[in-house]
Amino acid sequence: MRLPYYFAGFLFGVSLITGCQPAPSTVDLEAGMTLTQSTTFNTDTLTLPSDTLSEPILVVEGDGLTIDFSGMTLIGNSADSMPHTFTGLAVHVKNSRGVTLRNLNARGYKVAIMAENSPQLVIEDVDLSYNYRQRMGSTREKEDLSDWLYYHHNEEDEWLRYGAAIYLKSCDSAMVRNIRVTGGQNGLMMTLCNDGKFYNNTIHFNSGIGIGMYRSSRNQVMHNRLDWNLRGYSYGIYARGQDSAGILCYEQSNENVFAYNSATHSGDGFFLWAGQHTMDTGEGGCNDNLLYGNDFSHAPTNGIEVTFSRNTMVNNKMLECRYGIWGGYSFESLVAANWIDDSDYGIAIEHGQDNTISHNLITDTQEGIKLWQRDQQPSDWGYAQKRDTRSRDYRIQHNDLYRVESPLVVAGSRQIQVNNRNRFQGYQTLLTSEKPNQELIIQDNAMDGPAPPQLVANNERIRSSEIDPESRWQELLKSSELDSLAPTPLPDAMDPMLPADHPRGHKYMLVNEWGPYDFRRPSIWLRETGAEVYTFLLLGPQGNWRVVGGSGFAGVTPKTGSFPTTMTARLAPDADSLSIQLEFVGEAVTTQFGENLRRGTTVTFGWKGIGRGDQRSEVRDQK
Repeated sequence: MRLPYYFAGFLFGVSLITGCQPAPSTVDLEAGMTLTQSTTFNTDTLTLPSDTLSEPILVVEGDGLTIDFSGMTLIGNSADSMPHTFTGLAVHVKNSRGVTLRNLNARGYKVAIMAENSPQLVIEDVDLSYNYRQRMGSTREKEDLSDWLYYHHNEEDEWLRYGAAIYLKSCDSAMVRNIRVTGGQNGLMMTLCNDGKFYNNTIHFNSGIGIGMYRSSRNQVMHNRLDWNLRGYSYGIYARGQDSAGILCYEQSNENVFAYNSATHSGDGFFLWAGQHTMDTGEGGCNDNLLYGNDFSHAPTNGIEVTFSRNTMVNNKMLECRYGIWGGYSFESLVAANWIDDSDYGIAIEHGQDNTISHNLITDTQEGIKLWQRDQQPSDWGYAQKRDTRSRDYRIQHNDLYRVESPLVVAGSRQIQVNNRNRFQGYQTLLTSEKPNQELIIQDNAMDGPAPPQLVANNERIRSSEIDPESRWQELLKSSELDSLAPTPLPDAMDPMLPADHPRGHKYMLVNEWGPYDFRRPSIWLRETGAEVYTFLLLGPQGNWRVVGGSGFAGVTPKTGSFPTTMTARLAPDADSLSIQLEFVGEAVTTQFGENLRRGTTVTFGWKGIGRGDQRSEVRDQK
């Protein structure tokens, strides 16, 4: 298997000295320093632990400062410590304006960079991988509910309990670009940050959130790689996500632009919630955000989740999700020119009002557009007491639903207009209504299958025809004339999308106690258990592996090979314990704790179970 493209060398920016100014002198970094003037550090690797967030290694305080770390690496943990024990803070910027941080590597901290009350902050060309992450209790066979994340409150910086590569608070007009975060829990988290620009960042293969915001508005989040921010998933067994997400947008975060990001293989691709204030009072929300041109595919839960708010979602891709778009209590929202494929549900909205669903392509999905309301609302919701929560007033027009089993599932709703050239092809039941609807109008559409007699005269009957989904999606976008909503790409934007030959899909969402597998090390994963045979998936870089030991199995096939491959193992009679030990020699390896092993290094890896009839298992990796 080819190494994923974004694990190539990470280049750090270089400051150019112009004119005849002398180059500034460089200094050594020492723990406890406070910087009040621009500084360039000597390149070094330093182990400098920090016990608490109130005791950072370095404090920056001043206006207009540039701090160039020259590729320095700060390490906050001992070599044998584990990620859930990491503590402290590497760099703290506070009460400053116009500070620039660049060319830093920091690992082994609870938080790598924290900035407070520091507008016009710039963070660029830094690698903040392998910082804090929780040790999860969920296994392949059983979910541990204690692994669920909770982001509903951050008025007192509650988010910090989960750690972060970068945590920004009250930093308006910030710019964060060209950062890399992997092997941690949360990437870039912000609260009370407005009018910022966050782009060209690679924040992937973490066990929590890629980019998260709270009470933050009018920001641009664009051109970012945010794939595999994932937990709470076991292929074929449970798919919960545990509120991990590529992008998190919470609590009165308005008028943000989320465009041209790849946030695939995450718990949710995009997760928006209005906030506790809205739930208690019925006021506000996370409103008027634009989601345009993103890939939110392969979410075990929702490609896009937007709730209790008004937003615009145009030209996004959601393949192989449980819900393409979950829009509970959405109002006055536009859902248009999106492509949803191979999902359980296409667009599902409960208790929504005044929404427009147009020019979407929904293919190979069980239920297409689902609208409904419950009989009563929870009594402790202030929102339900003060807002209209009826399911009503939808405009559903110009959508293509192709090979969708039940295109329309509408219950307990009113004033629903399904008209103006929707196309329904390859369905089984056009309309499912478990509860009566009022003023449900279905007319001026095209359909190729069975329909209630009263609809035959109001809609055109067409012959079935094949479509090319990619081409049809672009045709729908063009005909919608909504490409005018497209944000202008940034001039130095990177292409964040997964290349065509990169492994993708639910079968490559592999999670152990530390988070998602990143394809940079040899690894073995139990796929199926039978009465006599266990089946394993083996993945890793280019090279060769071989079986060197084990217990409880009478034989394995094959015993050597390259990646990717499938191995079968026959159980031995009366086996008390099960294990397989393997060795790999090949391309360079990065372990799940960030250790880099050179090409040609012999790397051990393996799998250990408990015994016949007990399917608990673990992946054992080289540290």
